[in-house]
Amino acid sequence: MRVVQCRRSRVAKLCLVSVLCLTVLVITVRHSRWPDGLTQLGPDTGQDQPGPLGRQAHVSHPGEKPIFLGEGKKGNFEPEIVTVGEAAGENGKSHQLRVEQKQEEEKLKGVYGFNQLVSDEISLNRTVPDQREEECRNWDYPTDLPTASVILVFHNEGWSTLFRTVNSVINRSPPQFLHEVVLVDDKSEMEHLHQKLEDELKKPYYAKVKLVRNQEREGLIRARNNGAVAATGEVVVFLDAHCEVAYNWLPPLLAPIYEDRTTLSVPVIDGINWDDFSIKPVYAKGSHSRGIFEWGMLYKEGTLPAKEAAKSSHHSEPYNAPTHAGGLFAIDRSWFEELGWYDSGLWVWGAENFELSFKVWMCGGRSVWVPCSRVSHVYRGHSCSSCHSGSLANKFAGVPTTLRNYKRVIETWFDEEYKEYFYTREPLARLIDMGDISEQLKLKRREELQEFRLVYERGCL
Repeated sequence: MRVVQCRRSRVAKLCLVSVLCLTVLVITVRHSRWPDGLTQLGPDTGQDQPGPLGRQAHVSHPGEKPIFLGEGKKGNFEPEIVTVGEAAGENGKSHQLRVEQKQEEEKLKGVYGFNQLVSDEISLNRTVPDQREEECRNWDYPTDLPTASVILVFHNEGWSTLFRTVNSVINRSPPQFLHEVVLVDDKSEMEHLHQKLEDELKKPYYAKVKLVRNQEREGLIRARNNGAVAATGEVVVFLDAHCEVAYNWLPPLLAPIYEDRTTLSVPVIDGINWDDFSIKPVYAKGSHSRGIFEWGMLYKEGTLPAKEAAKSSHHSEPYNAPTHAGGLFAIDRSWFEELGWYDSGLWVWGAENFELSFKVWMCGGRSVWVPCSRVSHVYRGHSCSSCHSGSLANKFAGVPTTLRNYKRVIETWFDEEYKEYFYTREPLARLIDMGDISEQLKLKRREELQEFRLVYERGCL
């Protein structure tokens, strides 16, 4: 070990300079410092990296919308689409295993909740079907869209499903807009997600991928907050770790945020069959659905009302939606921070989609669904041994975390008269300790929000 000796006076000077530098650094990063217990590993070196410094907020461009070119005219970011191929699962086709693989197939289904063995036999860069509306090929998007950090939270995820998600994002995103992919490991236990993962990410192909590891199990909501803090792109895009993005998915998702930075944009979700990994539409062709809610905080979807549809000049344009399912969406990172991220008092998962939707609308923003942005997602077929909540399930002495989360959201964002609608549906929630919501109420006062009633009656919620 090399030892450097200094005279006492020189040491004193160095100490003084160090104190001054540290003071400046603390002031600079006080709003974007790393949460406790969070480690970032650089994609190239595998060494611990410092947290992000201050950023300049993306600005809105009012009135600057995508331009529809007309039928038969190819948009500026439209790729050459390849939908042929004979290999397993190509073009989103189903894949069947051999009879002698049945025992291993069933074993892995129990571990992951979907047919991991089928996934493992499909290319990480398979072709996918183009299920967009015909109009989607005819849009020109602004060429200076904000940059995106795509955030994937995972816990004990299968190797091929995780890396197929990463590969699809890298391969189907314009490189000038894809700033990075942020993998947030919520303290996985499986061996392949430790050193093997770090070694794989050192490959040049994954130069834009960085890995963040939670030192303790946090749950989906808090892990996503950690990912957003670690991100350095102008927009954060949240996806689940078992998705495949479709062709030209990113520019349509970024364009509404480019026009108005207080927009939350949601892609249309297609389904990846959990058993054979075929890709099929979830929604009927030509239909428009949007997220809504009922007073017991059950997420639902309904058909876009005619009065909302009439606001669009083209069927493929984004449209307003009260809420979203929560798994897949994009939001300006600085706006997300101004909104207080997700409420850090929400644990594991559940209610975060409502909390963010209410905040966005009540703070003067909007939420839109984007028909020309398509992302396929695997919905698990049954319970799985690898995706347990662990000790988090008993964090509040048997109180269901989801119901506790709902109460925090209701008590923060609902007007008094609307709170009663919820408690009528969920009377047990009256007795639950929801924890301290003083910071959330402080945000509500600081932002001078519109009343829930006014936003609800205007039809936004």
